[in-house]
Amino acid sequence: MLRTLGGIAMLSGLLVALVYQVTLPIIAENQRVLTEQAVFRVFPGAVSKRDFVITEQGGLAPAVDGASATLVYGAYDPAGRLLGAAITGAGPGYAGPVKVMFAYDPGCQCITASKVLSSNETPGFGDKLDFDPEFLENFKALDARLDTAGAALDNPIETVKHGTKTQPWEIDGISGATISSNAMGQAANRAATLAVPAIERDLAWLSQPN
Repeated sequence: MLRTLGGIAMLSGLLVALVYQVTLPIIAENQRVLTEQAVFRVFPGAVSKRDFVITEQGGLAPAVDGASATLVYGAYDPAGRLLGAAITGAGPGYAGPVKVMFAYDPGCQCITASKVLSSNETPGFGDKLDFDPEFLENFKALDARLDTAGAALDNPIETVKHGTKTQPWEIDGISGATISSNAMGQAANRAATLAVPAIERDLAWLSQPN
């Protein structure tokens, strides 16, 4: 009986490993497609993207398969010209982390669009992060310029109470969805704080036609 049970356990383990190996490329491809769709969503004119990682030296390097570092996605038009860089960040929401992709435009040094990648926020409130026209106005020219040293944001991006926005780096929150709104602000600030210095440092290289 022990030998039988041991054999069954070994066979089960082999089957699990086999299924994992078979499905891993499928999962990776699905993730690649979803990421590409998100990049094209925040950059409507883009037809191609290039993946980069933020290096320990604070610059960018081409991403390799299985890269675990923070990724930055260059978005390019049909002529190969850089439209901007898609960056990601996360903030603590009401029901868990809210992960968001943002479009960063080096021309204005600002965030010009957003797309929620994953969220468990309350339906009817959390989904406003992606579809409420008034809230999305925040991300058409959200200031993310660097300080004179080029190492940090000149002003941290933050969410303020609905109706009290006075600065271009502020996000006007959604009434009744304060926590979710704050999560978006923290996600944007974290994404820009980490990625914008690297993007601006290697902008000439990033802008080269692919």
